[in-house]
Amino acid sequence: MEPEVRYHMLRPQQIVKRRQDCPVAYIPIGTIEWHGTHNPTGADTLQAEGLAILCARKGGGLVFPPLYYGESRLEALMEANASDRDQIASHMGLSPDNFGADRQPFTATEQAVNYHRLLLHILAEVESLGFEVGVLVAGHYPLIDHARSAVLQWNQSGLVRRSGGMLAWAFVDYLLVRDRFPKSGDHAGGWETSRVLALHPDRVDLSLLPPVGEQLVGAGGNLPPQKANSELGCESLDYAAELAVKEVRHRLDKRGVY
Repeated sequence: MEPEVRYHMLRPQQIVKRRQDCPVAYIPIGTIEWHGTHNPTGADTLQAEGLAILCARKGGGLVFPPLYYGESRLEALMEANASDRDQIASHMGLSPDNFGADRQPFTATEQAVNYHRLLLHILAEVESLGFEVGVLVAGHYPLIDHARSAVLQWNQSGLVRRSGGMLAWAFVDYLLVRDRFPKSGDHAGGWETSRVLALHPDRVDLSLLPPVGEQLVGAGGNLPPQKANSELGCESLDYAAELAVKEVRHRLDKRGVY
């Protein structure tokens, strides 16, 4: 039986034991977004959470509850920006106007600033709980820019530099594995669908897809989703976790480098 590594599922003494053994916190971040007719809308965050759990089981540490909310709903979002956004809205039984700027309380810039502050707030909360490395695991690809920005500001802060506070790192896994999987990354195509199949096979229904070659709504990539398979998902996740754990371990052991 695999060990429980989710912070919110453990009792205090269990948390203390795991934190003392490896003071690393993984924070999965993602979104709620269309991922084809065949995938759950939480696919990005589910992948980030699954990878974070795998990292903690391989290398130690704890996984914090995933963040599904707070990112821009006006930029880098299928419902708002995809060329076939009207079709996506139709499938969801919604009007495309639901995703316009006039339906949002904040501008795109304000949303980006708010999310940046939210990530810094989360890192501060994690540090207060006794961790030495905090890792933002981005499942929704565009969030890596926000995560890296927050990490840069966090690591440059006087508190971290003066008192040896928590180091932060951020990664998006498809960029980590390009040496082995040069065509890694897509949106609801064979890459992402394979990973969701590996993590949550009961949440994917490939029978809802049209034959290979026919038009897909809000999905695509180098590998057609119809050819997705859990073996690819497992292999890619395992390799990403292996590389991420090495990066984390280096930060724990060679803190002065950072």
